[in-house]
Amino acid sequence: MEQLSDRIKAMEESATIAMAQKARELKSKGVDVISLSLGEPDFKTPKHICEAAKDAIDEGKYFSYSPVPGYLDLRQAIADKLERENKLSYTPEQIVVSTGAKQSIANTFMCLLNAGDEVIVYAPYWVSYAEIIKLAEGVPVFINGDIENNFKATSDQLKEAITSKTKAVIFSSPCNPTGAVFNREELSAMAEVLADHPEIIVVADEIYEHINFSGEHVSIASMPGMMERTVTVNGFSKGYAMTGWRLGYIAAPLPIAKACGKIQGQFTSGTNGIAQRAAIAALNGDMAPTQEMAKAYLRRRALVLEKLQEVPGIKTYEPNGAFYIFPDVSEYFGKSDGETTINNAGDLCMYILNTAHVSLVTGEAFGAPKCVRLSYAASDEQLEEAISRIKEALSKLK
Repeated sequence: MEQLSDRIKAMEESATIAMAQKARELKSKGVDVISLSLGEPDFKTPKHICEAAKDAIDEGKYFSYSPVPGYLDLRQAIADKLERENKLSYTPEQIVVSTGAKQSIANTFMCLLNAGDEVIVYAPYWVSYAEIIKLAEGVPVFINGDIENNFKATSDQLKEAITSKTKAVIFSSPCNPTGAVFNREELSAMAEVLADHPEIIVVADEIYEHINFSGEHVSIASMPGMMERTVTVNGFSKGYAMTGWRLGYIAAPLPIAKACGKIQGQFTSGTNGIAQRAAIAALNGDMAPTQEMAKAYLRRRALVLEKLQEVPGIKTYEPNGAFYIFPDVSEYFGKSDGETTINNAGDLCMYILNTAHVSLVTGEAFGAPKCVRLSYAASDEQLEEAISRIKEALSKLK
């Protein structure tokens, strides 16, 4: 359509959402599809969080527009959480609550970037990073980790990528899509490189912090000299199984927080008031459900890795967090079942969807064209069945 802007024409559709839609279309036709494409916990939101939302509805005080950056007591609860769990001291004025961590990231880059500014992106990366940066007229510059190093780009790569145009760096830890976790030494090395470039802002996406099997979650903002130049992004979707509640937040230097509040005031205003009351209960309440979910993911990781090792041609590694496996499937490129030829990871995902009725996401969308992303946020039975189907489908490729 000619009236559409160049901006929207240039934007790529989210690959994870697109694959989920294809899976839903097959399901609507009666096909038994096992969906391993979305990064969505299969657990219900813990009961005490739901009860807090019900209480808020019954109180009848939270039906009007909420403050743009979020209710003060929620922002205080977030500040308390960051002090308690991350050793980070923020005031509520430095917290902005948004409609999901995705909006938090979009707000941040819309406030930071001018046309042509470069953002160093640790790859593989979450699908929306590059598109958000480009929407803000920035230029993503990718530094790539490989499977032999659990997909973690090095501090030397960071140093080499910095130019006079570098405005920011973004990474996630634990990482979507790889599950990689940057340890204290790796983050310290990153901070040492950035110490020579005080003008560069770090955007640290920590949405998966509670699904961490490494024994320690470290925030880069806790490193010496980093807090005043780091935007810490987090939310409630993954650790509290609250994807549909749509709540994320940033903790940032005050000028950035104020700027994000300013732009949010023009785009969405404050996020859902009832959900915010539930978020306070999540932060201040019992963490046992979150811990039980993390234990279940750890068990499922072991299950999936064991089963994938039985599938010829798939190269795996052991991720330390999140709930994804990101195997190298390039051995299947160029193979065919006689009807379909696999030229790339996208072809393989479509072949598996149509043949095995299992939805995965191509690694091309995450900056790793040899890989596919498999989410193990599903039941043990579904995971076993899915990998059995995948193994059978792949055996037909010669």
